[in-house]
Amino acid sequence: MNKIAVFSDIHGNLPALQAVMRDLDERGIEHRYSLGDLVGYGTFPNEVIQLIREHKIPTVMGNYDEGIGNSSDECGCAYKTDEEKALGKRSIAWTNMHTTEENKAYLRSLLPQIPLQLGDLKVLLAHGSPRKINEYLYIDRPDATLERILDFAEADVLVVGHTHKPYHRILPSGRHVINEGSVGKPKDGDPRAAYVILQAEGRDLSVEFVRVPYDVEAIATAIEASEMPSEYAAMLRTATG
Repeated sequence: MNKIAVFSDIHGNLPALQAVMRDLDERGIEHRYSLGDLVGYGTFPNEVIQLIREHKIPTVMGNYDEGIGNSSDECGCAYKTDEEKALGKRSIAWTNMHTTEENKAYLRSLLPQIPLQLGDLKVLLAHGSPRKINEYLYIDRPDATLERILDFAEADVLVVGHTHKPYHRILPSGRHVINEGSVGKPKDGDPRAAYVILQAEGRDLSVEFVRVPYDVEAIATAIEASEMPSEYAAMLRTATG
């Protein structure tokens, strides 16, 4: 295997996931992986889970998946203000109420990490980091910190999500840290769904970030018509928050 697509942080946004799946079909990319956070914030948790299950997509457990899978009122999210925390409490309560027990069991079954061989490279897929499901690996992490994490992971390439902001760092060792962004809740000012295509020839790695337009209003209006906080609809329109 030398070519894969990786996506993450769908967060109950079915229109965005459907658009990504269509794009992958058009590109003929067979090997697809998800880094989790299938649920939360969006209003289609069961439909998103069903689509992932139908396509048999190997999936890492995200912090939100862990919370909902265990019917917890905590998602392991790092909210910065009391207002964000209050909105988050409403989101996880709504998602707990509207996710079926069968799908909660599926969320509990997700993998903590996925190791892969891509060309001659050892790749590790994780949600937040290999050390902790909800650790945020932002683009400004020091090289030394990321080198230690890759040592810990025993990997040449680490692919994560969780921050909802895509980037590709090549470390002094020549190893790679990639955040592939978010399908269903981007936070980088671009409302299009995000994913990444990785291709390896031997130890040479090609990294292509892909943005896919989708019907943002379909999910935004669904949120506004529900008891999910309408603030999440505004965030999708602006790709912030």
